[in-house]
Amino acid sequence: MSEATLTSKGQVTIPKAVREALGLESGDRIEFVGTDAGFVIVPVKRDLNALCGMFKGRRAKAASLDEIKAAIAEMGSEDGR
Repeated sequence: MSEATLTSKGQVTIPKAVREALGLESGDRIEFVGTDAGFVIVPVKRDLNALCGMFKGRRAKAASLDEIKAAIAEMGSEDGR
C-alpha cells in the first residue's frame, strides 16, 4: 500500500509505484471514481475520435525537403556541432 500527503493547496503527488502500475506519465489525466469502499484512481482514456478532433483546423503547410535539411542544419549549429 502507498501513502501520499495532501498539500495546503489540495495537491497530492501520486507515488512512483502507483504511477508505474497505472501507466501514468506527466500530463496524463486521472479520474476519481467513488465506490462503496472509497475512491479509486482511474486513468482517463481518450478515444481516437476525440484525439483527432484536437487537431481539426490545424493543418500546416508541408515542409519541403530543403526546409527540413535547413532546420536540421540549424539545430546542429545551435548545439555547437
